[in-house]
Amino acid sequence: MRLAIRDKLTHALNGWVSRKFNSALCSSPFSWTKVQKMITPPCETPKQASIGRLFAVGIDVGCEKCSISVLRPDKTVVIKPLEFTNDAQGYAFVLTKLESLGVIPAQITIGLEATGRYWENLYHYLARLGYNLILLHPVQTHQFAQRRGLRAKTDALDAGTIARVVLSDEARPAYVPGDLVATYRELVRLHSNLADEIGRYRNEIHALLFVIFPEYTQVFADPCRPTALSLYPSRQAIAEVPIGILSAKLIELSNGHYGLKTAERLLTLSKKSASSGLASNARAQGLVILCDQLLHTQANLEILESEIAQLLQKDEAAKKLAEIPEFGPKTIAGLRAELGEVGRFTNCNQVVAYAGLDLTVKESGKWKGKVKLSKRGSGRLRRLLYMVALVSLRLKVSAFGDYYRELRKRGMNGRSALMAVMRKMLITAYSLLKNDSTFDPKKVWIGAKFVAKELPLVAQVA
Repeated sequence: MRLAIRDKLTHALNGWVSRKFNSALCSSPFSWTKVQKMITPPCETPKQASIGRLFAVGIDVGCEKCSISVLRPDKTVVIKPLEFTNDAQGYAFVLTKLESLGVIPAQITIGLEATGRYWENLYHYLARLGYNLILLHPVQTHQFAQRRGLRAKTDALDAGTIARVVLSDEARPAYVPGDLVATYRELVRLHSNLADEIGRYRNEIHALLFVIFPEYTQVFADPCRPTALSLYPSRQAIAEVPIGILSAKLIELSNGHYGLKTAERLLTLSKKSASSGLASNARAQGLVILCDQLLHTQANLEILESEIAQLLQKDEAAKKLAEIPEFGPKTIAGLRAELGEVGRFTNCNQVVAYAGLDLTVKESGKWKGKVKLSKRGSGRLRRLLYMVALVSLRLKVSAFGDYYRELRKRGMNGRSALMAVMRKMLITAYSLLKNDSTFDPKKVWIGAKFVAKELPLVAQVA
């Protein structure tokens, strides 16, 4: 009678163990430890023997609530998903659960998802205690959950998914900046947000002014300049102000640049305005508020620029980037913020991929797609390089501008040539920081001219 495959495997294994066991008994001296090692097949060697793999912890971080789940290397659940608060009391709860595992912190690997800024306090709290930490990008956990075929998405499921990502050895740790780079990021990103707010306020003021007093731009080409803003224009209000008071106000606000002639023109236009006068009081009040918000934001922006300038003066890496003529203080601060410590990159290809400036190709059978940028890196870094590349094209003497024109002569289209300039700028900045070298325009393009920077770092304009 033929045995089943399972029975054959059992007999074979028993025979292998018996032979090894008898050999150990006959050997001298007798060692039970040696026998134990022999009766354990090589394929059954536990993963727990490797440091950092005794337990995998997944923590789904939220603003107020977090979830934690603990797995063994064989994916068995040790601690089912538990919820805790994202504060000191919740951190103490997490520490109690981790200590209950009975191993040293170095044998526990903890994965956290980079959710806004909510992960930062917990991450550094656990790092100070000696735990192995992996900060995961949300895209990684989302794709991993899709491969598992999960249909639901809850905090408890996310915690388990994060723990499984840690066990899969596919986790790509996100970059955790140090104090200097984190300071750059706070200042530069807030500066960018305020600059965007200023643009939004200006657009709203233009749109509102068009229905309140459309002729106002005939006197002030830019109605958002300080003198024009301080008048808080309203057609009815200007028409009712005596010309002497209006002219005196203009002289005071503009330091004598505007005076009686400007006041007379404003009065004339206000009386012949095409404004409908609809909701004039509400719109005038809204215009006053918008103008006040714009002035306030501009003042805060100047404070931030002063802080950034002081930070650049103390940063040796920023002084290396200042050797590139096309880079002003805002550009340098942006590169320091978004590029971070370049020591974590082994070559320039990794830097290009980090910025999302690497090329991607999609092909299937006879179908061949277009070669495009991956755009899977830092969007802020790409935006910064794009603006600086455009500026370099308008400069009379620029190694990067010359490089662009050379690529155009070779037949490359404008968009591709501009992307090449962005990559060249990024690689140049990386080389200066990584190798502590000096900027040489000949390395950008062989026919470039050298132009040294004469202005101090804080006086340049990005």
